Amino acid sequence: MDRLAAMEAFVRVVEVGSFSGAAKQLRVSQPTVSKMVAQLEDRLGVRLLLRSTHGLAPTEAGQKFYQGAKRAIEEAEDADLAARGAAATLSGRLRVSAMVSFARLHVIPRLPIFLAQHPSLEVDVILDDRDIDLIEAGIDVGLRLGELADSVLTARKIATCARLVIGTPSYFQSKGVPQHPADLLSHEAVIYEQRPGGATWGFRQGTTEIPVTLNGRLRVSAAEGVREGVLAGLGFAVASEWLFAPELRSSVVKTVLDDWSLPPLDLWAVFPTGRQASAKARAFAAFVEQQMSGGESPSSYDHRHSAKHMATAAGGRSIPLHPIKHIKSD
Repeated sequence: MDRLAAMEAFVRVVEVGSFSGAAKQLRVSQPTVSKMVAQLEDRLGVRLLLRSTHGLAPTEAGQKFYQGAKRAIEEAEDADLAARGAAATLSGRLRVSAMVSFARLHVIPRLPIFLAQHPSLEVDVILDDRDIDLIEAGIDVGLRLGELADSVLTARKIATCARLVIGTPSYFQSKGVPQHPADLLSHEAVIYEQRPGGATWGFRQGTTEIPVTLNGRLRVSAAEGVREGVLAGLGFAVASEWLFAPELRSSVVKTVLDDWSLPPLDLWAVFPTGRQASAKARAFAAFVEQQMSGGESPSSYDHRHSAKHMATAAGGRSIPLHPIKHIKSD
């Protein structure tokens, strides 16, 4: 039995949750995949998968083997790439996690470019506004926004975006345009509760900083809800320009208090700790960094529309943020 092939079959089964799905991806028969996994279990002397009417799930031993097998496969692929040098191409499967709205607006529309650059590569995008466990979910690279609290990640800042006070023109016409941060206290805010600091913000102008705790009857647990609440005229939001990029371009929404600044929002590429980031993961992080710094963009959004607030790439520099571990760009 080809051990690496068997490990890849097992990894695919865990990631798609079925023998048939793994067989389709590997372009072999389902009995072949079942036999390879059974032989693995016989050789190791442990049960790797639990089979039930609800599908397949790794046992505790299976989860540990999955992590090691995935690492071994990636290391073998990286060794092949290094040996082939400039002629090498990325192949296999890349698992990416990202927040729902950010991925919908800024990642998925750009995937045709990335996939065209790497025609032998397949990409799974796992969408969740929560910070999922990268190792447990088998994620190669995650895109996260804001402060990183997880101390078991390897991370690199790849872009930064301004936060703004955003609402529809009709909302500000009916409620009045705030002239000072304190004026926001008499307005309705759409508050994002998933992240810390969703209701309290520090507005800065020169050496003056004013903390404001927003009021609002609508609180949501996903960024997509912030978008829809603002677009429905339910209030304003303190949000990144990334979240409302298409609407800012088309003037569906407007910004106020532009002479005050808010803490910027950072975009991070995060990798499972304890192993070298795979070539596929590094390539994807570099691609997103290049795109968010003003590279090719989806036709629905012109990155040049607002030089004042546009995100700027972090240039691949690692910045102190202990105990998070950082890696530099290739």
